[in-house]
Amino acid sequence: MKTVEAGTLYVVATPIGNLGDMTPRAVAVLQEVDVIAAEDTRHSGRLLAHFDIGTPSVALHEHNERSQAPRLVERLAAGESLALISDAGTPLLSDPGYHLVRLARERGIRVVPVPGASALMAALSVSGLPTDRFVFEGFLPAKQGPRRRRLQALAGEVRTLVFYEAPHRVLDTLQDMVAVMGAPRRAVLARELTKTFETVRDAPLGELAAWVREDADQQKGEIVLLLAGAPAGGEGSDEAEARRILGVLLDELPLSQASALAARLTGLKKKQLYQLGLSLGEAKEAKD
Repeated sequence: MKTVEAGTLYVVATPIGNLGDMTPRAVAVLQEVDVIAAEDTRHSGRLLAHFDIGTPSVALHEHNERSQAPRLVERLAAGESLALISDAGTPLLSDPGYHLVRLARERGIRVVPVPGASALMAALSVSGLPTDRFVFEGFLPAKQGPRRRRLQALAGEVRTLVFYEAPHRVLDTLQDMVAVMGAPRRAVLARELTKTFETVRDAPLGELAAWVREDADQQKGEIVLLLAGAPAGGEGSDEAEARRILGVLLDELPLSQASALAARLTGLKKKQLYQLGLSLGEAKEAKD
């Protein structure tokens, strides 16, 4: 009995590390489709060979998706079946595939999910943070200025926050989170999930940043960062908003002026905001 149907696009999740997480349905779909669209055909080639999948593959990545997607949709419209995979995990979650899926749906082509591993869901499930409401922010900006502005915009978010981060930026990102969100904010680092050196560490942001700074091994591999949401109402959310406002003002004004203006905007005491500004400055200097 065939698993796939003609003219159908299958969005197939693949393991994020442990090959034992490959589902039998995923293997069957990849064996039976006419073509596989892979983020990196060389990387995926090893996975396909392991499961004895000889289906031809084509590259579909961030640099060619807009030009490649229309050609693949034409093949689907002509009756071919196609599977979309990323380098690891569920496609489209900070991976290519959006334009292909969107264009296929606009053409009335059936798009079928083949669920499986996801670093986002795996990290959230073991984090110990609230999972009933959460926000996935993908990768933060690579440069400090835009990264801090994004974090400042999220400082008052009450839902659990989930990010992906590159290993060479994880320490900088954690230090920016300390500066913007505050050292006491609860956080989790989930690294190399399902792999040999899997690590899940739960600690206040300040402690987590110090741990990563002192242990270079924690700056390697695939990383998911999770933050507890800001307290809903009360003093905690006021401080989160004050951090956001003060961080923006400090990009343009001296500390004294920034704290005075922030006091007028938030209703908090200037002295309290001045001390907060000092801690933000110290965190920035530690990074520099």
